[in-house]
Amino acid sequence: MVASGLSNQTGAAIGSLAFPVLGPLGVVAVRQYVAAAVLFTVARPRAGSFTRRQWWPVLLLALVFGTMNLSLYTAVDRIGLGLAVTLEFLGPLAIALSAARRRVDACCALVAVAGVVTLMRPQPSADYLGLGSGLLAAACWASYILLNRTVGRRIPGAGGPAVAAVVSALMFLPVGVVVVLRDPPTPAALGYAVTAGVLASAVPYLADLFTLRRVPAPAFGLFMSVNPVLAGLLGWLILGQRLGPVEWAAVGAVVAANAVGVLAAPR
Repeated sequence: MVASGLSNQTGAAIGSLAFPVLGPLGVVAVRQYVAAAVLFTVARPRAGSFTRRQWWPVLLLALVFGTMNLSLYTAVDRIGLGLAVTLEFLGPLAIALSAARRRVDACCALVAVAGVVTLMRPQPSADYLGLGSGLLAAACWASYILLNRTVGRRIPGAGGPAVAAVVSALMFLPVGVVVVLRDPPTPAALGYAVTAGVLASAVPYLADLFTLRRVPAPAFGLFMSVNPVLAGLLGWLILGQRLGPVEWAAVGAVVAANAVGVLAAPR
């Protein structure tokens, strides 16, 4: 779990180092290529045997997968890694609290909303496009979870997500061609983007697959809440992006809402 969280957020931070050359769109394109190569190699899916009922959630998952990464990296570029990941984290938190009927869950939802309102409070330096991109990433992550459940029920193993990753990579193929022709990437920028793809896609996928065989789902969900904190710290260490006390308090509110919701969940 530690390896997964650190790898994911380190990959996002390193990928943002390539923004001046490739831009968020170019970095996401490379990340999609790497994710597709890794997942296809691991899962070895047989897409030719998919039925129409199996194909439509896979195609939707591919669309959501690409949109989620693009909106997240756009948010990272505009508002910083820590705040972007905190907003994106609202997606799984909303899924976790959506079916709740207890008072403690309602309180957790209110605390999370308070944290978001604090992050998005009107101020002269507020980047509303970046904040909106973070919320779009949250909506995509929630959709990604729901679609993954559907794909998992209809397609055994990891074949469904692997095909979705390949389709998403194909969607970004024209983007990669345009980026290369318009502004050929430097070796350093390309290396940053590939590293981001490996650390933010391949390593977390394999680490999570290994972890979920041994760790109960509630414990895994509890540790997931550490990701915004890791993002804030790594954004500071790698990118020099400092969060103020108010922003850290808002991040803490979102993290605490998830932690309490998981710990208070009925066994």
